[in-house]
Amino acid sequence: MQININWKDSRNPIPQVRQKGRVVYLSYPSLEETGIVHHGFSTRLGGVSEGIYESMNLSFSRGDREEAVWENYRRIAGAVGFDLESVVTSDQTHTANVRVVTEEDKGRGLIRPREYQDVDGMVTNVPGITLVTFYADCVPLYLVDPVQRAIGLVHSGWKGTVGKIGLEAVRVMEREYGTDPKNLTAAIGPSICQDCYEVSEDVIEEFQEAFPEEQWENLFYRKPDGKYQLNLWEANRLIFLEAGLGPEKIALPGLCTCCNPRLLFSHRASKGRRGNLAAFLALKE
Repeated sequence: MQININWKDSRNPIPQVRQKGRVVYLSYPSLEETGIVHHGFSTRLGGVSEGIYESMNLSFSRGDREEAVWENYRRIAGAVGFDLESVVTSDQTHTANVRVVTEEDKGRGLIRPREYQDVDGMVTNVPGITLVTFYADCVPLYLVDPVQRAIGLVHSGWKGTVGKIGLEAVRVMEREYGTDPKNLTAAIGPSICQDCYEVSEDVIEEFQEAFPEEQWENLFYRKPDGKYQLNLWEANRLIFLEAGLGPEKIALPGLCTCCNPRLLFSHRASKGRRGNLAAFLALKE
């Protein structure tokens, strides 16, 4: 299968493309090197969905056939290496809320109902639980603590980024598991790049309140038409630095959802006619 990717920096293609059978997904060498996690980020390739959902759609709520989505889950689970019974999903509403996931949560959101709402980030130290969050331009954030053996997975759109949900996830891991931020390995997942992410002035005003003025030049710029281009990758990198992570421990995506609409679902590129990608992160048993 020929896979064409428009990398932002073709000299340093991170993450790596993985393929098992017809399923194509992405992974980060830095997370693999911790030796304690299974993880991945789905692409559109290798599923059975059709039309605007072609082919690896992982959302039950966008109008796709339910039996197709279940088959897609079975395929991606076999490729990444997790059981469907282990999945715990987010309930994304663009908050900065982070849930501590325990053994009692196993299966919630996929094989049994969620008993929580408004959760855009999750952390756990329970081996065998697979955290799952969903995307079609927003920013996935992966966190792995190989010392305390704890993980976090976060959905960070512009509202979550302004709310610094990445920082909140690190603080919850510090409180719950004794995580030292300097020991964390982090990855910022495939999402919309600055070149593609036009926003209005009211969004920028919120970023101006959330970030120091000396950082604005690297976060956004104004165009002649009064609109702005916003860099969510850099914003989340700065948030991780604020949380105490070492700069060498933060992997950037280099891969834009909107620039790669045949490989990845993008809300902007498809004008909302699309399925969902998913991020997966689990501590090995």
